[in-house]
Amino acid sequence: MSIPLLPDPILDLDVCALAAATRRGDLTASEVTRAYLSRLNAHNPRLHAVITVNSQAEADAAHLDTLPEVKRGPLHGVPMLIKDNIDVAGLPTTAGSLLMLAHIPAHDAPLVARLRAAGAVFLGKANLTEWANFMTLGMPNGFSGAGGQTVNPWNVLLDGGVRDTGGSSSGSGVAVAARLCAAAIGTETSGSIVSPAHQSGVVGVKPTVGLVPRTGVVPISSSQDTAGPLTRSVRDAALLLSVMAGPDEQDAASRRLPVPDLILATNALEGAHIGVIRDEPHQTSEEAAALAVAETHLKAAGATLHDLTFPTRAELSGWQLEVLEYEFKPTLNAYLSGVQQGPHSMSDLLDQIDEDPARLAPYGQTLLHAANGTRGDLSERSYAHARDRDLDLSATRGLDVLYAEGLDAIVFPGIHGYGIVAKAGYPSLALPIPLPDAPPCGILLTSPAGSDSRLLALAAHLNTSLGGVQFPPDPAPSAATPLPTA
Repeated sequence: MSIPLLPDPILDLDVCALAAATRRGDLTASEVTRAYLSRLNAHNPRLHAVITVNSQAEADAAHLDTLPEVKRGPLHGVPMLIKDNIDVAGLPTTAGSLLMLAHIPAHDAPLVARLRAAGAVFLGKANLTEWANFMTLGMPNGFSGAGGQTVNPWNVLLDGGVRDTGGSSSGSGVAVAARLCAAAIGTETSGSIVSPAHQSGVVGVKPTVGLVPRTGVVPISSSQDTAGPLTRSVRDAALLLSVMAGPDEQDAASRRLPVPDLILATNALEGAHIGVIRDEPHQTSEEAAALAVAETHLKAAGATLHDLTFPTRAELSGWQLEVLEYEFKPTLNAYLSGVQQGPHSMSDLLDQIDEDPARLAPYGQTLLHAANGTRGDLSERSYAHARDRDLDLSATRGLDVLYAEGLDAIVFPGIHGYGIVAKAGYPSLALPIPLPDAPPCGILLTSPAGSDSRLLALAAHLNTSLGGVQFPPDPAPSAATPLPTA
């Protein structure tokens, strides 16, 4: 397989343009897949964004090429990567753990099955912070025993400095930015989609909890977990969400939420009311500059901006992780009970780690131990108290108070506010803002629960006004050992 020195023109197309071209027959799924696999194999040994390459990807693409145009789906021939805590039939689901390398699910997660039915080609599984960054404290973003340390492709501009990858969907964000795939799917409990999207300069969408079913996803929290897309454009994210969204009988949260119309309204910012929280005490100068650029474009597009201070800010300092610690044990035990080769419970996982902790847990296992120390059935009164407090501070006396004033969305600098939004279960979107001669920065947009379509439309209008995402310079191709295939 040849390694192109410069990106193939195919790689310049976003998902919407690429799928339109393959459905018409201007491009074949096979040539698109080969172009992406060539680039992935050239650059991933340096970036460590992918844990496993799908050996069936080219065969899957060849089958798609045999379909008549009338049977080609909305994602026909689109090469994607799936975070390695989401089940893809025939590929390992490791959650980044060396102890899970032999776990090969027989069935796709429902969200994966929907992407496959729409014509997506799965190139492989994306690296992540091990156990979705709820294994221990102090583990670097993007590190897993199974995949190594993910590297941000923007590092080539930092004169020897290191740019964080964000976590835990680190490989998904890096792969989209480095054009190792046309789009990727990540998961978020608190910041794990929007953080890597922000750090790599791509679009990341955390939908309302329940919009996308969580069945077949290695979990942390029954109240906060969700999957979502990382893409080059907001319109791409809307297309992917329209495919993935919908109820699943095994996920109670998805059964409660009606599926919104994800066809984006045009000129959505005209007449919109947008709240802006610009007084974040820990924002950087780059984040402030990106917010200023966004405000200029929002006003030019016809939006009315309102200065805000978050109502419960004084009470938010020192937020703890109790809710996630209580929910992690029963949700992970439920997933691991179906694992044939690998740990069968959280206690079993800890026992196996203890046999070789230097190799299996080089940064420790603090959070696993904290979660395993709970009863695991959410019957403890302290859990209910912690969950009620989270909802009160994030939603009841926080976001809901602001939205009651008639706001369509709220904007934070950088990704500040992601934890508030995650605890409320509301949608959020990381949008990159191009800054001259600098790696990307951006803003976080959020809106009320169930308003995903409105949020995407507002963000798409701003995304178009800003001119889309920037791509980092190509890293040097690596001659390192090729990735394992499955």
